[in-house]
Amino acid sequence: MQSHLQNVINQNSVLMNKALRLIVLLLAAAALVSCSFSGKGDDTLVLLKTSMGDMKLRLYNSTPVHRDNFLKLVDMGFYNGVSFHRVISHFMIQAGDPATRTGLTKEQLDTLATYTIPAEFDPQHFHKRGALAAAREGNDVNPEMRSSGTQFYIVQGIQLSDEELNSVEAKINGNIKQALFSRLIFETADSAKRSGAPLQEGQVQELASLKMFDYMSSHPEFRLTDEQRTVYKTIGGVPRLDQTYTVFGEVTEGLEVIDKIASVPTDQSDKPLADVRIIKMKVINR
Repeated sequence: MQSHLQNVINQNSVLMNKALRLIVLLLAAAALVSCSFSGKGDDTLVLLKTSMGDMKLRLYNSTPVHRDNFLKLVDMGFYNGVSFHRVISHFMIQAGDPATRTGLTKEQLDTLATYTIPAEFDPQHFHKRGALAAAREGNDVNPEMRSSGTQFYIVQGIQLSDEELNSVEAKINGNIKQALFSRLIFETADSAKRSGAPLQEGQVQELASLKMFDYMSSHPEFRLTDEQRTVYKTIGGVPRLDQTYTVFGEVTEGLEVIDKIASVPTDQSDKPLADVRIIKMKVINR
């Protein structure tokens, strides 16, 4: 158990060190994008042209970090030529892996593949059909649920019953608690280590459990709203990802293209057998 805890700490330390090396570049890029953003009340619209049809994306102003990061990548032409590398029918279509894009140097590839941005969970944004959300690493190495800097997915999903939605709520609450507890364990152990008085695993667990109890006592459990339930029952989506993956936009036109891409044959790793690419992305209203 002690070695497992140390592995978790080491893995998180590696990610944090990578993030620190990239922070200057990210802040500078975000500043440039923010200067070009109009700040008007209307959300930003992006045209997504793919080899199987076009979609229009609306980016939410209420998730500004994800919006500005996405616009930065669109403006620099990063997504032009990138493949949909992971496609799961009735679930989602995913793109943005820099490894699927040609013309990048090793340094550019390493930077794009490893940088992350903080989560922006907004209760009003959920994983309905057509939702645009950020991919990320799992809770075991990413307890803060930070988003990938480049990879995104668009939800296809399915329609669910009230009984299924009740089960989903329980799963979401479990995921939130699991991620929080992993983060509390890391923060408690890391803080003690930095202070020069490292703790035994049992002590770390005890302190993290007390903090977890305090959180649960002051924060209500996640619940789907009546509106969200209606959407999931009639339009469909993937509610089990709500509040653990950041939704930062939605498809406003071209929902049928999601179905076309989601229906292509794939291999055992969910990669399309025939390449499906993003031809171009461009901002059409900012």
